[in-house]
Amino acid sequence: MVEEVLSKVFWVVSATVFAAATVGYAQQVPCYFIFGDSVFDSGNNNNLQTKAKVNFLPYGIDFAKGPTGRFTNGRTIADFIGELSGFKDFIPPFAGTSPERAHIGMNYASGAGGLREETSEHLGGRISLSNQILNHKKAIKKLIVPVHRLEQCLYAISIGSNDYVNNYFMSKPYNTSHLFKPNQYAHSLILLYHSNLKSLHHLGARKLALFSISKIGCTPKMIRSHGGGKGCAREVNNAVAIFNKNLEDLVKDFNKNVHGAKFTYVDIFSGGDPLAFKVLGFKVRHKACCTLSPGEELCTPNKPVCANRSEYVFWDDIHSSEATNMMMARSSFDGPLVVVAIPVEGMNYIDLGAINPCLGPNPPPGCNPPGSHHKKPVPINKYRIGCTKIHRCHRDTE
Repeated sequence: MVEEVLSKVFWVVSATVFAAATVGYAQQVPCYFIFGDSVFDSGNNNNLQTKAKVNFLPYGIDFAKGPTGRFTNGRTIADFIGELSGFKDFIPPFAGTSPERAHIGMNYASGAGGLREETSEHLGGRISLSNQILNHKKAIKKLIVPVHRLEQCLYAISIGSNDYVNNYFMSKPYNTSHLFKPNQYAHSLILLYHSNLKSLHHLGARKLALFSISKIGCTPKMIRSHGGGKGCAREVNNAVAIFNKNLEDLVKDFNKNVHGAKFTYVDIFSGGDPLAFKVLGFKVRHKACCTLSPGEELCTPNKPVCANRSEYVFWDDIHSSEATNMMMARSSFDGPLVVVAIPVEGMNYIDLGAINPCLGPNPPPGCNPPGSHHKKPVPINKYRIGCTKIHRCHRDTE
């Protein structure tokens, strides 16, 4: 009975989120620049000599243009945020794109890219954050994009995961875990992040959304390698949590000391608990949707994939599915994922996610009056898949 109710509500919530993510919004910023790793990459690795590229099926199986180099079955978090920001087309990757497109934005993200230059070197070619910023500098200089326009653009950055997965927690060929304790390593990464942000600010960036690292210790890959195959790798998540706290402090520091700019910390770590995904209706939380070859983390080309892809948290051994990306993007854009309590037969309460802020305890202006189409929900626990101010942020005051 409970499973049936959960399933029905999940599909209602999913449909609501999907509709909200695809409805036509007025464009809110003139341009949108994207930096980071495989979480955001849309094809910049396709022509590199690297193992970190996915321009083949089954990647892109649910994407209108097919395999493009996105590390998922459909759209990325960055894609959804672009749609929610009112962009009619996907922001193009820097690789192979005419610089004229820089007027509306550019995606510089690179799978396997990191803050440290040596990160993921065992995989071959990749573009670090510092080199992505150099590419951005080249693009805007070539097109001569005016500074006042750049200052109005949105800049989204998701970086750091590979500095842990493909560096700190990989003993060969890396020695960073021997050189640094977790807090020291996080500090060293934040120093690099600080330098890169200063460079972006110098190039005109004024509206920046910095995404935390997710709970990578709960990915199938890290559960198997560092969690004993039994559950989330606590050691990994604890190390990442230190980085995220430092990143949040960095955002506060920039907002305090850099006038005329707005830095936003986007928390996608707190909502990455397996229980939160269970509450949201994801039935498969620790297994890849696609076929994996032994010892590989990426999907095997042209092999079968699961049919019920919207019920899987993960697409391959480490990257999230489009369904997960959609949930995270929506909550990152509009505020926290508000978890409400609804009575279910045989239980006191069951926590169900409601992405729509109008269903939350403090609906924003423009929502229908309480009671006009639903009862005001009672907040119990709040699993946050990012509370940000990319658009607006609704925080509980409890």
